[in-house]
Amino acid sequence: MALPASAVRAFEPPPQPERGAPACTTCPRRHSRVEAELAASRLGSVAAPVRAGPPRGVSHGFNSRPLLEKPRKASSSLAGAACAPLFALLSRGRRRRMHVLRRRWDLGSLCRALLTRGLAALGHSLKHVLGAIFSKIFGPLASVGNMDEKSNKLLLALVMLFLFAVIVLQYVCPGTECQLLRLQAFSSPVPDPYRSEDESSARFVPRYNFTRSDLLRKVDFDIKGDDLIVFLHIQKTGGTTFGRHLVRNIQLEQPCECRVGQKKCTCHRPGKRETWLFSRFSTGWSCGLHADWTELTSCVPSVVDGKRDSRLRPSRKDKRGSPNTNAGANSPSSTKAWNTSKSRKNFHYITILRDPVSRYLSEWRHVQRGATWKASLHVCDGRPPTSEELPSCYTGDDWSGCPLKEFMDCPYNLANNRQVRMLSDLTLVGCYNLSVMPEKQRNKVLLESAKSNLKHMAFFGLTEFQRKTQYLFEKTFNMNFISPFTQYNTTRASSVEINEEIQKRIEGLNFLDMELYSYAKDLFLQRYQFMRQKDHQEARRKRQEQRRFLKGRLLQTHFLSQGQGQSQNLNQNQSQNPNPNANQNLTQKLTQNLVQNLTQSSSQKENRESPKQNPGKEENDSTGNGTNDYIGSVEKWR
Repeated sequence: MALPASAVRAFEPPPQPERGAPACTTCPRRHSRVEAELAASRLGSVAAPVRAGPPRGVSHGFNSRPLLEKPRKASSSLAGAACAPLFALLSRGRRRRMHVLRRRWDLGSLCRALLTRGLAALGHSLKHVLGAIFSKIFGPLASVGNMDEKSNKLLLALVMLFLFAVIVLQYVCPGTECQLLRLQAFSSPVPDPYRSEDESSARFVPRYNFTRSDLLRKVDFDIKGDDLIVFLHIQKTGGTTFGRHLVRNIQLEQPCECRVGQKKCTCHRPGKRETWLFSRFSTGWSCGLHADWTELTSCVPSVVDGKRDSRLRPSRKDKRGSPNTNAGANSPSSTKAWNTSKSRKNFHYITILRDPVSRYLSEWRHVQRGATWKASLHVCDGRPPTSEELPSCYTGDDWSGCPLKEFMDCPYNLANNRQVRMLSDLTLVGCYNLSVMPEKQRNKVLLESAKSNLKHMAFFGLTEFQRKTQYLFEKTFNMNFISPFTQYNTTRASSVEINEEIQKRIEGLNFLDMELYSYAKDLFLQRYQFMRQKDHQEARRKRQEQRRFLKGRLLQTHFLSQGQGQSQNLNQNQSQNPNPNANQNLTQKLTQNLVQNLTQSSSQKENRESPKQNPGKEENDSTGNGTNDYIGSVEKWR
């Protein structure tokens, strides 16, 4: 019976190597390499360049060697014999793609391996360098006691961490009073409280030219005397929040008494039963709901003096004469009215302004919820307007639920240019009678009057700059708030989404308010920069006074020591020389030379430190005046 071919091949002796081929060795690795070369040479030129490798889907491992362009030896005869025919059966494009993929994989693994080994070598070198440094610095400290290697490393790590913390603390907080040591610093960073709050450019470029008297606003407010702060509250400008700050957030000798459940607070002067604040939260709406400038200037003096009857006080026409329709805000009648309102008592008017578009949208949302302000009197020239002069935009009890388009379409809506109307002198244009003058001239007079009244007010703030508003109020009235103001970036107006067309229409309806707000913002920021610069100059002046005081002390000490030494020399000379006049002249000459040298050196140092002086400050032109300043500073600080 004939055996199968597989059985016959199994009983046959192993094939002998061909002539010229290397002989088999007992080394299994060399034996496998020889068999792989023989198998690759028999398969032809196509499969020979393909290196043997693991089957498809089997990873080489992280530390595998990169694939080179030249053929690589197979790891075993079976792998070389199995993979080569498979790659030979693939198409040329498929084989090229397989080579590219495997080459990329091997290059990526090579880069990762090099990066890992490089980082390990760098860490090892850094460890040796740091170890050498700390062994030299902290060698005696680490050698104290019988501590093992782990204890030494832990001690060095703690010392290094402590030194790093000390260096960082001294760099961040070099002074003695460090804000970072407070508990609030660990919860939130401490930004600049006067940064740009409306996300505008930090560098402010002024547009208007104001004088020093316009920028310098510092009121000598006497709360124990007759001074009175009058708050002109414009709707939807943040006046309610600012009014609460005035009655609850100011450091006073006698704070306002605010009871729970009551809107008004009792703000009396120290030792008197008189109020120092005329606002919604102190006196209520004594001159009407949201009274404007025209109402307040004629109502506040009589209310404060107890003359509530309008017939007992002079009318606006008696104080100014007939309304001058061709006069602007800087007319003599307007100036006279301002001076008359302040002549009887020291009335300091303040107000808050807001961006016109945001204020308009906020008022529309407020009207949607049912607000009407029907209680507003709108008294002008001694009488309220008639229904023909000021028609209503709605027929029902309120205008709740009105859409924005209907709110903008009403031509008699008082929300249009409300800030200009409430800050201007309405008697200059015939109050609410639109037939007195043309509309273009009326708008010009109202705008100029509003700008003039705003500029002459004791203080005004902007809703978009809460911290700057707080700063200017504190500097103007010399009154400090207990807690800082909060800037609210999310309001009801910000939740209203409008397109560009609606925004342009709102700006067109409030074109006078847009011009007034641009003017007010420029004046506000210029006042802020002026006051900040003045604070820096004051701080520098105090530092100079302290240096002068120290120099004066040094000069005084030097004079005393020199006088004692000269007195001792004089006593010796008197004992040796019977002529006392020569010793006295010598002493006076030495003292004069010493004073002159010290004065010249101190004046030269001051000139180097402050080469530029402000025009408002006085400068000493002689060295003798410098000596007098030193002596005067010494006497002053004594």
